[in-house]
Amino acid sequence: MERTWATYGPGDAEPETGRPGEPEGTPAPGATADVPGAVGADLHLDLADAPGRGVRAALTRALREAVRSGRLAPGVRLPSSRSLAADLGLARNTVADAYGELVAEGWLTARQGSGTRVAQRTAPVPRRGGRRPAPPRGGARPLHDLRCGAADVSVFPRAAWLAAARRALAVAPHEAFGYGDGRGRPELRTALADYLARARGVRADPEHIVVCAGFSQGLALLGRLLRERGVRGMGVESYGLWFHHGIVERAGLRPRPMSLDRRGARVGELDEGDVPGAVLLTPAHQFPTGVALHPDRRAAVVDWAARTGGVVVEDDYDGEFRYDRQPVGALQGLAPEHVVYCGTAGKALAPGVRLAWLVLPDHLLGDLLELKATGEWGLSALDQLTLAEFIEAGAYDRHVRAMRLRYRRRRDQLVSALAERAPHVRVTGIAAGLHAVLELPPGTERSTVQAAAWQGLALEGLDRFRHPQAPAPAPGDGLIVAYGTPPDHAFPGALEALLGVLPPP
Repeated sequence: MERTWATYGPGDAEPETGRPGEPEGTPAPGATADVPGAVGADLHLDLADAPGRGVRAALTRALREAVRSGRLAPGVRLPSSRSLAADLGLARNTVADAYGELVAEGWLTARQGSGTRVAQRTAPVPRRGGRRPAPPRGGARPLHDLRCGAADVSVFPRAAWLAAARRALAVAPHEAFGYGDGRGRPELRTALADYLARARGVRADPEHIVVCAGFSQGLALLGRLLRERGVRGMGVESYGLWFHHGIVERAGLRPRPMSLDRRGARVGELDEGDVPGAVLLTPAHQFPTGVALHPDRRAAVVDWAARTGGVVVEDDYDGEFRYDRQPVGALQGLAPEHVVYCGTAGKALAPGVRLAWLVLPDHLLGDLLELKATGEWGLSALDQLTLAEFIEAGAYDRHVRAMRLRYRRRRDQLVSALAERAPHVRVTGIAAGLHAVLELPPGTERSTVQAAAWQGLALEGLDRFRHPQAPAPAPGDGLIVAYGTPPDHAFPGALEALLGVLPPP
């Protein structure tokens, strides 16, 4: 079997010449990689010479199989017969005959000025890898989306990001494109150390910062490290992101939920029963209830870590967005030797940036870097250099300030609309972040979420974020309204749909 790579460009022209009278498979003149027009996309073909049938039959079968399997999608333009012949070392008439046969069979189409293309087929072409992916759970895309999980990605600062990428690439040292330091690019760690100290009160130097591909990856790393050190359990807030609890469990740690009230997590419960070796908190803005951890409890959890040798994992997922109160500084600033600070660009920029960072104490840094060096935690150097330049140029601060004003306007629209048209619905958690909590009458949460779905509005209730073993007291029935998710033009419609499904007083 002969395996051949063919390359072509979309503008290849068909020459008028062939080589009639020569044996099938005789290379065309100048059939080399240097033929003009032979540089472009790679096309991999398996040419199996069947006895008595020759290379044209093998080429025809290989092209037919590439179309049938979906490797060549409908509408894709194939190389000219001259280019493909040059790349495969065949006569042009061999390729032209194969194309003609497949056109006659309906696999390909050929039009003057449009070249030879894969035919459009009414039946779906099966992709390699088996069954087609199942449609998203929940049916069609909702008309309005107020679910948590993302910032307004429609206003990602594309021009500023591209400019930062160009500047970063222009001055990047050659070694930046090697394997590099497991902690991440020093340019980004230096920029983050300055920014976090200034904006979040974090005590860090670049050597103690480790860059990760999102908070979930950082939490998975920490979970595995703690498990290897003998930790068996991790305290978690009784309401939070279920997939974070899943990451903790997959790392081999047993989540132990702590109850919540209007002062945040009841961290005193960490000393009750089987004391866990670590705790995961969102102290600046508890997700999803929106409360900040009370100063007394901040001091208490730091004292717990000092007494027991426990580790506090601080998830500062939206620390930049504060509206009606003074910014709550990072818990890590109180006890950097006991707290792992976790930050992310997911809310300030977009989840697709996939960059987060851990600020680690000395006693965890070395072992975590050894774990990260196993090879499954790689990051793009260019993305890190771009973010470093974006921060250093002041673009990160400018974007955060602009988004803070944008989100505050939406929050004010939500609060004003509720006061006017649904005054019986109490809204909380509005001093910070990208979402608010709407308190509902007992027993109405599930029916309200279902009614919203029928109207094409995607909403989430508080109960969705409750840990199955959450202790009392519970916040009660409520809705999580992520006013930061939809783009500006879609928010008025989403707000109107929300007001239409709220239960009466």
